[in-house]
Amino acid sequence: MAATVGEPVGAWTGPGQRPADVFVAFGITADPAKVITFRSLYWLEQRSLLQCQIVGVAVDKWTVDQLVRGARESIESSGEPLDPMVFARFAGRLCYVQGDLGDAGTYDRVAEAIMGADSPVFYLEIPPLLLSTVVKGLVGAGLTQTGRIVVEKPFGTDRSFARALAQELNQYVDESQLYRIDHYRGQIGLEEILYGRGGLTDHAAVEVSSVRAGSPRFTRLG
Repeated sequence: MAATVGEPVGAWTGPGQRPADVFVAFGITADPAKVITFRSLYWLEQRSLLQCQIVGVAVDKWTVDQLVRGARESIESSGEPLDPMVFARFAGRLCYVQGDLGDAGTYDRVAEAIMGADSPVFYLEIPPLLLSTVVKGLVGAGLTQTGRIVVEKPFGTDRSFARALAQELNQYVDESQLYRIDHYRGQIGLEEILYGRGGLTDHAAVEVSSVRAGSPRFTRLG
């Protein structure tokens, strides 16, 4: 059961699912976040549908002020009119954890940043080759018992890689905790992620979005 559009995050309680109480975005300083994620989260804030902390994680040595400035620039560069009051609420939710994704200490700092969270959502806006590294790091820090993991972008580089990656991830977390979302569908998908809809698997019926044939990105990455 998906949440009804218009319900604030925190109001919906589906069977066996809970709304996110913190949203942790790995790769928050990269282009996908600049083009899509900041704007999508701002839209949720604008509609009073965002009611959780947002933790950005990346290797760049940013401060929270730089993250806020990056979010503002991303939203404004899209042509989105910026409401100062809405953005102030949104900026107040942001915090930042800097670290190498291959370093266990990074996940300890993430754990400290989200201490007390009961239903974290980990949003992985990172290359496929880093997915298992991050999931393993989250498991090692004890962060996945009640969490969900959203894998963004094409899942792997080809079919065999995707299958091997799925098997590897399932060694660390249950399939029910994984939600695979296409990079471009992410523009409208964050609301459902935050509400807690999950479980898109290899056996699920997935609506295929319209993607221009021959796109180099999807030819290379699948």
